[in-house]
Amino acid sequence: MNLDSFLCAKPLFYEEIDVRRFPRIYASIKEQLPLPQIIHLVGTNGKGSTGRFLATALHRAGKKIGHYTSPHILAFNERLWIDGGEISDEALESAHQKLYGILDSQSRDALSYFEYTTLLSLIAFDGCDYIVCEAGLGGEFDATNAFEKVLSVFTPIDFDHAAFLGTTIESIAGTKLRSMSAKALLAKQPHTQTKSIALRIADEKGSLLMCIDEMCRDEIVEMALQIAIKNSLSDYLRDNLELSMVAFEILGYRVESQFFDQNALFGRLSRIAPNITLDVGHNALAAEAIARSYEGRKVTLIYNTYGDKDYREILSILKPIIESVEIIEVSEGRIVERHLLESVLDELYLPYRSFEEINSNKEYLVFGSFSVAETFLKRVNVTSTMV
Repeated sequence: MNLDSFLCAKPLFYEEIDVRRFPRIYASIKEQLPLPQIIHLVGTNGKGSTGRFLATALHRAGKKIGHYTSPHILAFNERLWIDGGEISDEALESAHQKLYGILDSQSRDALSYFEYTTLLSLIAFDGCDYIVCEAGLGGEFDATNAFEKVLSVFTPIDFDHAAFLGTTIESIAGTKLRSMSAKALLAKQPHTQTKSIALRIADEKGSLLMCIDEMCRDEIVEMALQIAIKNSLSDYLRDNLELSMVAFEILGYRVESQFFDQNALFGRLSRIAPNITLDVGHNALAAEAIARSYEGRKVTLIYNTYGDKDYREILSILKPIIESVEIIEVSEGRIVERHLLESVLDELYLPYRSFEEINSNKEYLVFGSFSVAETFLKRVNVTSTMV
């Protein structure tokens, strides 16, 4: 069975997660899998862009690098990046056939979509010096946490996946931070209690925890600023760039501008047309960063959202920069019912209508989940994220 057919038979989302399944199956086949040095990225926002900054720098420094990220926007290949480019269809299928042969039929059927693709990344990245590996959901119980890591990098942690992680920042941060390896780096945090939780967990685990505010030298701050200006990176992307630079140093390499001189990962405040910016953020922390980026400017917001997101808070944060909202229809079971979204827009006195087409005289922000981004890009006939 080819990869497309195999993955199509697995649901993308689960109401319950068996946290014991992946470690058990991984342990049973571990000796048959390659295991490069793994840098684990955990957090609510910034994992993708931080990981890509770091992966690109390591590649330019002469290392063979795999970057595992999720979800994808247009093509599954986006999840597996090797030495500067997305994996080819042929290499992806070859990795699938090898993994399919290693697993017994019961394990193949039991593994979730994300669990299977996490194992697939190990096969695909055979021969790499490092894997920059992004956690999917949470940290402690995420499939990616079953691997031994050389470094844990914690990006900003905020309210996220309440059904699985809890409704308080203490429970959410605790679950993510308990994935901490022997050496860890903590980014700037939106909640002050996160650092104290991290310090407590580091003490319990005997981990060396380094914090960005103590590790980020003036030279790195200045270098990141210059790269951000050159590549039009927003403030939050510059923070992610600094985080990747410090992680690079912790790994034992010397930070040089040419290693990090790059645009952000696609979908992170990406300018895809003269009057269209796209961002796959879909939580309040991402909305706050975008509102700061657009301060003093108004946009037409092309929007939809999952029903489990706090879209009232998100729209309230974005309201100062919104001229009007255009709701894009998305065929996905998790999308909020239209009347509920409209009710919130009415409460906030935000004018809205259905998205039909782009007006060249308007400035647009496409903001929402990866499904929203995918739907929009297909509507406007963008077929690749390599823009």
